[in-house]
Amino acid sequence: MAASFSSTAPTKPVLQFRANYSKSLLSLPDSCLRIIASARCPSARLIACSLKTDKLPLGAAVSLSGGPVVKRSLQKRLVIRSATIEEIEAEKSAIETDVKSKMEKTIETLRTSFNSIRTGRANAAMLDKIEVEYYGSPVSLKSIAQISTPDGSSLLLQPYDKSSLKAIEKAIVNSDLGVTPNNDGDVIRLSLPPLTSDRRKELSKVVAKQSEEGKVALRNIRRDALKSYDKLEKEKKLSEDNVKDLSSDLQKLIDVYMKKIEELYKQKEKELMKV
Repeated sequence: MAASFSSTAPTKPVLQFRANYSKSLLSLPDSCLRIIASARCPSARLIACSLKTDKLPLGAAVSLSGGPVVKRSLQKRLVIRSATIEEIEAEKSAIETDVKSKMEKTIETLRTSFNSIRTGRANAAMLDKIEVEYYGSPVSLKSIAQISTPDGSSLLLQPYDKSSLKAIEKAIVNSDLGVTPNNDGDVIRLSLPPLTSDRRKELSKVVAKQSEEGKVALRNIRRDALKSYDKLEKEKKLSEDNVKDLSSDLQKLIDVYMKKIEELYKQKEKELMKV
């Protein structure tokens, strides 16, 4: 910056200030600043500068009063843009879609587990959880054998590849099915003895445990979703009220799936208690 002085009267100097470069006013000596502050020229009493230096941010203003003291006012602007309705709906939809997908998988896993628990009659679903070591890789039993129910107390397994008979037999023995397979070299027969009262009670406890595990899985999904909401709030993408509304909707969704687990549990209990 360059400053020059001229005088129209011997005792009243007038400051002529010319800003040629975007440099800091702070580099001026104090004596010069006092002269600027005491000057009667209106243009010298308020100088607004657009500065960008290591000391002053862009848009800093230097205000000069009529007294001997120079006041510097630095204004820092922080602009926070609220999320639009469309953005809020997009965030909500993304989280809800993920939550619903995970909850559906939880329900399906629980249903599969319940189906594998034997009730009164023979059911091919009892073998859904059994995996067979086939050519070095674990595969689902139902993917390598045809399963049928000749009557209410037996299952018939006919493998697509007879070389897998021994592997299938071994997998059934090692499972918690509690039956001994009969391998005749072509097919495997499973004879299911009637359930005793004690066995029904044991299976009832298993069903209750699996039901509780399903509920815990749903709570974990809710916990993760709430963390996602909190993160969006910290990033200023969602307001506190937005998060409260979304959390309320999430709880309603959780309640729906909790009810589904209760219905599956009661249905399985009813099947187990049939004589």
